Amino acid sequence: MVLVYAETQNGQFKKAAFEAVAYGKKSADILGTSCEAIVVGNAENPGQLGQYGAAKVHHLNGSGVAHFDGKSYASAIAGAAERTNAKLVVVSHSSQGKTLVGRLAVKMDAGSVSGVNHLPEQKDGKLCVKKNVFSGKAIAEYAIEGDAAVFSLMGNTLKPEQSGSDAEVVNVTLDGSSEIEILEVNLQQGDAAPLPEAELVVSAGRGMKGPENWEIIEELARTLGATTACSRPVADTGWRPHHEHVGQTGVAIRPNLYIAAGISGAIQHLAGVSSSKCIVVINKDPEAPFFKAADYGVCADLFDVVPKLTEAIKKAKA
Repeated sequence: MVLVYAETQNGQFKKAAFEAVAYGKKSADILGTSCEAIVVGNAENPGQLGQYGAAKVHHLNGSGVAHFDGKSYASAIAGAAERTNAKLVVVSHSSQGKTLVGRLAVKMDAGSVSGVNHLPEQKDGKLCVKKNVFSGKAIAEYAIEGDAAVFSLMGNTLKPEQSGSDAEVVNVTLDGSSEIEILEVNLQQGDAAPLPEAELVVSAGRGMKGPENWEIIEELARTLGATTACSRPVADTGWRPHHEHVGQTGVAIRPNLYIAAGISGAIQHLAGVSSSKCIVVINKDPEAPFFKAADYGVCADLFDVVPKLTEAIKKAKA
């Protein structure tokens, strides 16, 4: 059986949760088994995961899982995997998933692969899966030696499609409390998706000349419904928060559209964004390396192009 951990935020499922369940269902079909989902903590309408392929949803709730804690969540998910005899556990390749994947592998005595972006296969009696390595320049195939496996799924690996109906929900109340004390919870949820899950990203670099000019990037992002990002020098100088830094040493992303304004395109930056399905580069330097990786390039001053692009999109939407 394939068990999928579906993430929530403020009681609502993240887009990555639907992707993970859809991946779990496709994996279960390949392996000739069923797919079930597990939700930990508060969630509204957990049964809707059935629309993406979950045959059953296990909803674990209680004071000990009111807020995310890697140790208690891993114990809860590993316990559910044991009860359901799950041979494959799938989590999202998010901050939570990265925290969980190693812990789950240890608790389940399972093999683990982080950041998969291919469906698994059975070869010579072993579960095998592929993922991109060396900044997307090669593909590696991993074979699981043991009886169980834990995968974390890269964002935007597949498009979740609704094809079923709501699933049966099994409610489980967990006793006990978390081993950490929550002093304060301060969540800020904007309209934009987190970078690893974003389908549209608008990014900028030192060509912006200063943080005071970032409003034109934010306006373009708002108009598109996109998430904002930046290059490493911008984050290092404090113009933008570090969680917006994309690249080899920042967040690796796979959006459908990546717009880069005022970024030269150093190899370290390209390593984190090269899996984007469409790259648009705006730079006044015709020798900028980024143009070689771009699907579309605009060689012009970004302070002229970006506002005009924003207005054109607004008119098209109207």
